[in-house]
Amino acid sequence: MKLTIERSVLLKSLGHVQSVVERRNTLPILSNVKLEATAEGLALNATDMDLDIIERVSAAVERPGATTAPAHTLFEIVRKLPDGAQVEIAFEPEGSQLTLRSGRSRFALSCLAVEDFPSMADGVFSNSFTVAAPDLRALIDRTRFAISTEETRYYLNGIYFHSTTSSGVNVLRAVATDGHRLARVEVGRPEGADNMPGIIVPRKTVLELRKLIEETGMGVTVSLSETKIRFAFDDVVLTSKLIDGTFPDYERVIPQDNDKLLRVGKKLFADAVDRVSAISTEKSRAIKVAISPGLLTLSASSPDAGSAVEEIEADYNSAIIEIGFNSRYLMEILGQIEGDTALFAMADAASPTVIRETDDGAALYVLMPMRV
Repeated sequence: MKLTIERSVLLKSLGHVQSVVERRNTLPILSNVKLEATAEGLALNATDMDLDIIERVSAAVERPGATTAPAHTLFEIVRKLPDGAQVEIAFEPEGSQLTLRSGRSRFALSCLAVEDFPSMADGVFSNSFTVAAPDLRALIDRTRFAISTEETRYYLNGIYFHSTTSSGVNVLRAVATDGHRLARVEVGRPEGADNMPGIIVPRKTVLELRKLIEETGMGVTVSLSETKIRFAFDDVVLTSKLIDGTFPDYERVIPQDNDKLLRVGKKLFADAVDRVSAISTEKSRAIKVAISPGLLTLSASSPDAGSAVEEIEADYNSAIIEIGFNSRYLMEILGQIEGDTALFAMADAASPTVIRETDDGAALYVLMPMRV
């Protein structure tokens, strides 16, 4: 194998694939990136056995071939080369080292047999559809903050995607919850997604996918098998195992009869929460919200720091209610509200609160109260 590639092209692709590679691996081959040179260019492949990425880039290939090299080491070398540098990569089949040259720099990296590199991309993917990149970004961005990190409830460690109907409209819906807050966001259902099963996409996959689709303007082709999901776009193919579990019936925790309606300026409220929460303890992050007609009173106190109170105007005409919230959770939800106004629907101080942008918005959030 022998090829020449521009440093920035190689660096960008290595940045994508090496982030999949875990720092500690029981199998040495999983610390490596597979490099395969063909007449079409260079393909880079990395996997942790749960997530697999293949990215193809243009390169001047003098001699086709394949090998594997330490992913993080290779990335660091290329990162430290000067901008605009040309990088020559060579590997002799009878050798055990990859040679990298650029200017007056020369590196020799130990390789492992390419035959030992595992493949995840194989298999039958029976269900396939294409979703617009902006829609996929919105589904991820507006739900990922609510993904649980509690490993014992592994079935909450991802985003639940499924096809459903909302107010008579066919939608693709994403849901995430950690038991304290829930995020439910939907977009118009893509053509071909009618029969997709409900799937749970792991947190790591969600985060890697989101980075990769940051700049793409193309549609993302989603393919499903019983145990895996594959995303294909631009020159990237990302394949992941699905979480093998049952996502809870989230509709049961969304209150339908919350009759105390509050409308408040999103930025006004978020800024007030941010200021008052400076007093709350790091552990609980608790703030109290006292709601009366036309007025919100936010307060927080801690034995060490003291107390804080702030009043803001709001549109509210129901009975007086006092309710406690985790300020960080509240701020994260307010950060997802796209309009100028946040709509809160409450029942009492002990019941979940529903937060939306408008009565018929595509995003809905549920926040459990705190005792303060």
